[in-house]
Amino acid sequence: MKKHVQAILFFLAAHLTLSAQTVKSSGPDTARQLAPVTVHGYLSQRPAIIIPASVSVLGTPQLRLQPDNSFVTALNTLPGLRAEERSPGSYRLSIRGSLLRSPFGIRDVKIYFDDIPLTDAGGNTYLNAIDIANIRHIEILKGPDGSLFGANSGGVVLLNTVNRADSNFLNAGINGGSYGLFHQKVSLQKVTGNNRFSFNQSYQNYDGYRQNSRMHRLYMQASDAYRYAGNSELKATALYADLDYQTPGGLTYNQMLADPRSARLPTATLPGAIDQHIGINTKLLWGGLVNDAALSNRIRNVLAVYGNHVDFANPFITNYEQRAENTLGIRSYFTLSAIARENFDWKVNLGLEWQQTNSQISNYDNNGGEKGAVQKIDKINTGQHFFFARYAADIFKRLHAEAAASINYYGYKFRNLQPLNEADFTNRNFNPVLMPRLALSYELAHNFIWRASVSRGYSTPTTAEVRPTDNIINTALQAQTGWNYETGFRLRNFDESLILDASVFYYKLHNAIVRQLNPNETEYYINAGGTNQPGFELAFTDWLIRKKNSGFLRGLQVNTAVTISRFTFGNYQAAGNNYSGNRLTGVPREVIVSSVQVLLPYRLAAFVQHNYTSGIPLNDANSVYAQKYHLLQAKVSWQTRLTHTTMLELYTGADNLLNQRYSLGNDLNAVGNRYFNPAPPRNYFFGASLRI
Repeated sequence: MKKHVQAILFFLAAHLTLSAQTVKSSGPDTARQLAPVTVHGYLSQRPAIIIPASVSVLGTPQLRLQPDNSFVTALNTLPGLRAEERSPGSYRLSIRGSLLRSPFGIRDVKIYFDDIPLTDAGGNTYLNAIDIANIRHIEILKGPDGSLFGANSGGVVLLNTVNRADSNFLNAGINGGSYGLFHQKVSLQKVTGNNRFSFNQSYQNYDGYRQNSRMHRLYMQASDAYRYAGNSELKATALYADLDYQTPGGLTYNQMLADPRSARLPTATLPGAIDQHIGINTKLLWGGLVNDAALSNRIRNVLAVYGNHVDFANPFITNYEQRAENTLGIRSYFTLSAIARENFDWKVNLGLEWQQTNSQISNYDNNGGEKGAVQKIDKINTGQHFFFARYAADIFKRLHAEAAASINYYGYKFRNLQPLNEADFTNRNFNPVLMPRLALSYELAHNFIWRASVSRGYSTPTTAEVRPTDNIINTALQAQTGWNYETGFRLRNFDESLILDASVFYYKLHNAIVRQLNPNETEYYINAGGTNQPGFELAFTDWLIRKKNSGFLRGLQVNTAVTISRFTFGNYQAAGNNYSGNRLTGVPREVIVSSVQVLLPYRLAAFVQHNYTSGIPLNDANSVYAQKYHLLQAKVSWQTRLTHTTMLELYTGADNLLNQRYSLGNDLNAVGNRYFNPAPPRNYFFGASLRI
């Protein structure tokens, strides 16, 4: 594997030299000027190249190349990210880390939707309720960044639904494919004077490759923004999602070989997935108001008030769980900008974020998919808030420096409704924790930027970890903390058709939260000492042939993302076993994703993408591994202009062209060796979209 990585790096270095020579000799009249890559995540729009942090961006052009039925394929094109889908609709996501905390769902990653937190106070995020087809822009801030976004040790994801804020458009699409895939979507935006209204709607149905793996999702989202002054805007956003998906459950290796389409089989002591009708239904109602006000030429304030309601039901093998969750929150910050000077510019941000999530969690016997006798009912109210400050300066237009910090508060209180019917809540409050961040970037040469940063990570236990499926509230569980050290560089040419971004980091995590399983398959969580997480990431893109209107090859773009992870457990002992020094469970050592986009005459285009993922340890003892795999997907599209403003696109493609046997989402430390959730073999899709 080292030889493969060295070959890739050698090719990139040689190619960069040739590309630099080509750029120098060719004038701008022959080049297609591309829109610069910008980042909004640090509270103002900035060119991505100068940001002193590891940031990845997926804009509308990149998202259009990927299947729009799931976040997984698109997110996995970015170095440092691992998105999984054990069955359709069942997401897991990690940034530079492990999925040990996430048997399902998303934890230790903070996600924002149009500047409003989608992650609740209890640390849970219903990303699978969102349809990626209605997302226009994704930013990933990798590594702990609590200085602006509060408690997290993985990173931050920013989702945005708006791409063209000043124009009217209507997009509609439909696609289908193997195993009963059907997906319909509509997006529109209407700008009238100072008002901008947008609406997104979609419906998706998928029967699934395996037994008991059908999913469907209805999604609707609307926003209305009113510009009441030159640089001031009030925006209201609301969304509703109804997601229902079955979960087939894990198989042993031999069961996967014998019948990969099978759902989890019954045993002598437990029924199977089909017998218990296991699955998850999530109804999410979410909304908020954002007021972005220019108080003066130098002072700006952003104020967001938001809330959501979630109805969650999960019939499982051993119980039937229901959750009712209600969240209220506020996020606000001020920006003070310097008086413009030629060689010195600065900004100061001061802000706060507050959230409260109240949950009622009820567990019943599962009688073949129907609720039976009560096992336990608890109320848990979780609160978190933090204050943050940031100073950023640009000196001589070459040095960019940032110093930021947040002070974080977290606590929860709980009481039992059944069987004890307690009258009073029991409180647990964590000590306030300071999360600082220092970062620099410096332009060593024109369009060649070096960067370095040090930041502290802090991640509190989620509600699902404090009150796991063993129905015991774990007040002993501590937050995990750590320090991340990082350096890297970015290189681009004059029009950003070529970008190289590389970084190396080391994250030392203490009190790592990991999942454990009881013999009856109920779960609980412990603090497992710590982890050592050194890694290397590289992202490269280049238009080898710039977009043009003549010739056979009208454009040729290559992309490569390399992730190298050497993550191990530190001092980790559990259940009488010592796992210190073992590879971190669920993390492949190497992932390389490469793609080629070819533009042809008559508005034809072809896209091919390859994903290599090395072997993955599936238990803490490192005694069972998922085998390495190569995924190859391809897509061919054709566009035609029906009118001056109307574009029709037809496309078809295939996934897993090499017919690999793999599991895109393994059950880690599984009881009974049921680690594997087989993914579909070679499958096909087709669709059409209309843009006006």
